[in-house]
Amino acid sequence: MIQTISNNHLSVTVVSKGAELQSIYGKQNSIEYMWSGDPAYWGKKSPVLFPTVGELKNQAYTYNGQQYKLSRHGFARELEFELTQHSEDSLMFSLKHDEQTLAIYPFEFLFSVKYTLVENLLQVSYIVENKGNQTMYFSVGGHPAFKVPLVEGTTYEDYRLVFNKNETASRHLLSADGLIEDRTSPLLHNENVLPLTKELFANDAIVLKELASTSVSIKSTKTSHSVTVGFEGFPYLGIWEGKGGDFVCIEPWCGIADSVNASGRLEEKEGINRLQPAEIFVASFTIAVA
Repeated sequence: MIQTISNNHLSVTVVSKGAELQSIYGKQNSIEYMWSGDPAYWGKKSPVLFPTVGELKNQAYTYNGQQYKLSRHGFARELEFELTQHSEDSLMFSLKHDEQTLAIYPFEFLFSVKYTLVENLLQVSYIVENKGNQTMYFSVGGHPAFKVPLVEGTTYEDYRLVFNKNETASRHLLSADGLIEDRTSPLLHNENVLPLTKELFANDAIVLKELASTSVSIKSTKTSHSVTVGFEGFPYLGIWEGKGGDFVCIEPWCGIADSVNASGRLEEKEGINRLQPAEIFVASFTIAVA
């Protein structure tokens, strides 16, 4: 099921499978800002990551003495969501626990993804409700892929990532199976600009923790068009491009992949969120385009 919301500035399309954002189209400049989803490079456009972010050690975790298997980034991105709200400028899709999810994730939940348009900005909200009678452990995050180059006549290397504050930050390196290693590599040195190159992603995603910035933009000196992702309240940020594709993912995360030394116990997982019965968790990031 495909749903569209629009205003004078933007038209936004979302599909019910995975509640996945498909298109952010600028009405006044005729620019599509999202990646095409070419399967030769990466077939998705903006998967929703729930109830885990990244890879689990041995693709498994334990809870209450029982082991459960769960693939990278969790199951929500592969499941059909129900459309629960729809107005001219907002959409909400919801996913509820069932026998299928309880077999691999033993928590009763209602997980909703809401998309709201405000002029040239799209707000993406994750709403997690604990419907059970025990503490719920989860991670959640976004994975939107933006087209780079944004406009004809420019190349991938013409663009750069611009953080809204100077950063001294190292990237947390990933093992061959996607786990966080003990090693880091310097990335930014009291600066806020990171030039985009395909080589940046030769060894998988850039994983950043505890940034001072609350937004990052895809910009070029050769065009005035840009994308800015605001991620205030998200403690981790992933940046990724796959197999040489003409896109870059900017991924706000409330959660992170397991480390190579992870115990496997869900309660001990780095970045895990805890939700008491009947409590509601909300995290929102924004995508502003020009």
